Amino acid sequence: MRKVVLIDDHALLRDALAKMIGLFKEYEVLFTANNGRHFIKLLDPDNLPNIVIMDVTMPLMNGFETALWVRDNHPDMKVIALSMLNDERTIIQMLRNGAKGYLLKDTEIEDLKQALDDVSNRGMYINDILYKNLMHSINGSPEQAEENEKQVALELTEREKEFLRWLCTDKSYKEIATDMYLSPRTVDGYRDTLFEKLKVTSRIGLVLFALRNEIVKL
Repeated sequence: MRKVVLIDDHALLRDALAKMIGLFKEYEVLFTANNGRHFIKLLDPDNLPNIVIMDVTMPLMNGFETALWVRDNHPDMKVIALSMLNDERTIIQMLRNGAKGYLLKDTEIEDLKQALDDVSNRGMYINDILYKNLMHSINGSPEQAEENEKQVALELTEREKEFLRWLCTDKSYKEIATDMYLSPRTVDGYRDTLFEKLKVTSRIGLVLFALRNEIVKL
């Protein structure tokens, strides 16, 4: 039985999520908390959760801070962000702080179950919000697709890897151009080339590729 904790400052949502997860025979909810501080206070060192589902926007200690605390203090716990926020910077920051998946609050119950299963079994949950045109969706077996992705990573130039590392920060493309001593047009060229090479269509997709292939290590 895999143990789950829910952190959200909206009691109705917490209760509804707990009931949904209670329908999944492989999972049990240990407890719920209304913010990061409350979560830390309730943690039992002798009965730690496997997965923590947390909101991003919370009082006292928000999702960014809580995910970072989990990453630094209990790296074996897997964090899934659950939020109304769908902006690029929020998602990237949660990933940098250790989240292994990102769900919107209007997600379907099937997607919630898939997220729990993928994080438990594969270490990360990838959905359309995070990684459009994921290379695992190409024809062939998942194992072959994973090998293809690794091969692409090996063939990247050092400059492309450097650019991917900058993408994993909160800097804009213009700021990245300045820090890399390049023109904005050249940086746009790097981005478009990587979109084509990696078969993704968003900055989030590039960030996830970098994280999955350890081009950026958290």
